[in-house]
Amino acid sequence: MLGGVIRRFDPRERLPRRPLTNFVRPVQEFVQTESAGAVLLMVAAVVALVWANSPWRDSYEELLAVQLGVDLAFWSVEGSLHFWVNEVGMVLFFFLIGLEVKREITIGELSDPRVMAAPVIGAIGGMLLPLGIFLLVTQGASADAREGWAIPMATDVAFALGIATLFARRVPIGLRAMLLTFVIVDDIGTVVVVAFFYSGDVQVDQLLLTAGLVALMLLVYRLGLRQMFIFAGMGVVAWAAIHDSGVHPTTLGAVLGFLTPWRPPMPLDGFVRTARQLLERFRAGDEDPETPLGHDQVVDSLLSLSDLSSNAVPHVDRLEHHLHPWVAYLVVPAFALANAGVHLDPAGLADAFASTVTWGVIVGLVVGKPVGLVAATWIAVVLGAQRPAGVTWRGVWAIGLVAGIGFTVALFVGDLAYADPDLLRFSKIGIIAAFAIAGPLAFLGFRLLPKVEQARAPAATVDAPDTVAAP
Repeated sequence: MLGGVIRRFDPRERLPRRPLTNFVRPVQEFVQTESAGAVLLMVAAVVALVWANSPWRDSYEELLAVQLGVDLAFWSVEGSLHFWVNEVGMVLFFFLIGLEVKREITIGELSDPRVMAAPVIGAIGGMLLPLGIFLLVTQGASADAREGWAIPMATDVAFALGIATLFARRVPIGLRAMLLTFVIVDDIGTVVVVAFFYSGDVQVDQLLLTAGLVALMLLVYRLGLRQMFIFAGMGVVAWAAIHDSGVHPTTLGAVLGFLTPWRPPMPLDGFVRTARQLLERFRAGDEDPETPLGHDQVVDSLLSLSDLSSNAVPHVDRLEHHLHPWVAYLVVPAFALANAGVHLDPAGLADAFASTVTWGVIVGLVVGKPVGLVAATWIAVVLGAQRPAGVTWRGVWAIGLVAGIGFTVALFVGDLAYADPDLLRFSKIGIIAAFAIAGPLAFLGFRLLPKVEQARAPAATVDAPDTVAAP
């Protein structure tokens, strides 16, 4: 019988403890939390700052300048390590953003216009006011200096969600939904700005080639070819095309993420029906001594069940599940390590704080983001929009304060905006200073929120059939 192949598990039995269990389990639990990525990002940024201001500063700059290249018979590209982190690694970051936007629009907070109105309008205000403040503060500066107008528009997703997770008992479901909606809209704004305002001279032929490759990916999927290596190969070719087009490659990542099909290959009702048949085979083989299941039959059924489960998961969720650890624990920390290393000598700091670029970034992030977000949300509510259930104005202010942390994306936009090394350094010092101010304020804002009985929704609140039926 099946019991002879797979021994029955007694729930009273305790699994043997391994020597490293006491160490490994807390580490695993930490890595699975949203705050882990924010902590690792912080560590990478601190390492970069310390390294860039240590006696080994030259080794930091030499590491980023190391040349790496790919040389094929028909195409080649070569660049520094800094180039590969910013131009290639960040494509995965924006691809993940595209996936999150697709999920939120399909079944998430952005799928209900009644819920999303206030945070969407608030997010727009949280982008426009910092932009206006930066342009006002830098009035009279050179045109090159004012190119960084989009730097204070950005919010760091990792830090925003990380801080909210640290205070999960004080963040009701509605406030968390509002924060998620805000950061998603903020991400969309960043993608649009990068695509339209921070790309070089556009080569139309290469851009058309990129669009054709994206269309080909969708066609291949429609034809039933789902092997990941096929799409990875076409994605690499599309990256090469858009890189040569003058449009920043991260735009491709966001577009591909958003265009990822939502519907899984197998509908949920088909999965349930087929899985029930397989499980019935297990039950019959276990109960009937005349027709026992052999080892090969057991393994074949288990593999079939595994394939069924895999095909019932929407591609957006599957890709998010597989990519999130790589992006959170490798790509984003590597970006911080490569971009946060600013030399902070006294003379350089004096020059930076005498520059309107630095102050435009600081005031835009620390003042413009929270005031713009809260004011726009208030206007939306006055005009008839509704705050999510359980969200107080104190909670909206907490979101506004955490929005002032624009670390990762702000550094990314600054690198695109400024070719002048001095202006780039001023913007980085402004971003770091804004983080030093906005971080504690955001921490305090969430700390002052009252505790709630249930801070987050249980995992089973999403109705699976509705999820699969979404377009």
